[in-house]
Amino acid sequence: MVLTVDKISELKSILQGYRDKGNKIGFVPTMGALHKGHISLVERSVEENDITVVSIFVNPTQFNDTNDLKNYPRMPEKDISLLNEAGVNLVFMPSESEMYPEPDSRVFDFGTLDKVMEGKFRPGHFNGVAQVVSKLFDIVNPHRAYFGEKDYQQLAIIRAMVGMLGYNIEIVGCPIAREPDGLAMSSRNLLLTPEHRQSAPDIYKTLADARNKTDEFSVKEMISWVEKQINSNPNLRVEYFELVDADTLLPVSSWEHPNRIVGCIAVWAGKVRLIDNLEFKK
Repeated sequence: MVLTVDKISELKSILQGYRDKGNKIGFVPTMGALHKGHISLVERSVEENDITVVSIFVNPTQFNDTNDLKNYPRMPEKDISLLNEAGVNLVFMPSESEMYPEPDSRVFDFGTLDKVMEGKFRPGHFNGVAQVVSKLFDIVNPHRAYFGEKDYQQLAIIRAMVGMLGYNIEIVGCPIAREPDGLAMSSRNLLLTPEHRQSAPDIYKTLADARNKTDEFSVKEMISWVEKQINSNPNLRVEYFELVDADTLLPVSSWEHPNRIVGCIAVWAGKVRLIDNLEFKK
């Protein structure tokens, strides 16, 4: 039976007991409203570690839109039931005052990593992510931590943060989980109207079609083509589509680019903002 803890001191004490016995600890940080994508991360942690900890905390410092924070779906009882079924040992559900007894004024310098794409359109978002994830890492001190590749830029920034702060934690990136119609699983999908939910799979369909057209279009032409295709659906509006270096996240100008190329996109479906990505070149 999964144990739910809301105090940092209690969690640290329990985990130290496991650590003293030589147990490997896996950690999956979440904001709740769990779906099969989250559960795929959890199942991998359960498989690869002796003890799995999942945190559920809607972190206010990573929201640059107060309405987004207010509307973020919350369903703790359902979440705990899912985690219990998945074999999780501990669920950490702190209050905001437990995590932030005083404001966190730390500012992280990620160079260009957090200035492009999501960082450009959501200023301060990744600084908030780094604040909360570093706090959680300090509390849990896991051997491994699991993050979904849907948040591709976030994964890159977490890896950079681990290097900057000297954590001895293996960061495991896990493949995007998709609905049968291709839509990337996201807690925000719950907020889509039926009409917008019907249109949303066009995002992945367009990316998958585009990947087969790299012989037809230059990088610049490809960006225009993808934007035009998605924007032709009246229920969708592209905020950005970028073809970037898989490591630096900087835009590429040619398919001859020496490193892997990833296409990253953000699309508004009504009032809900959806992100996705797909590898265009290995």
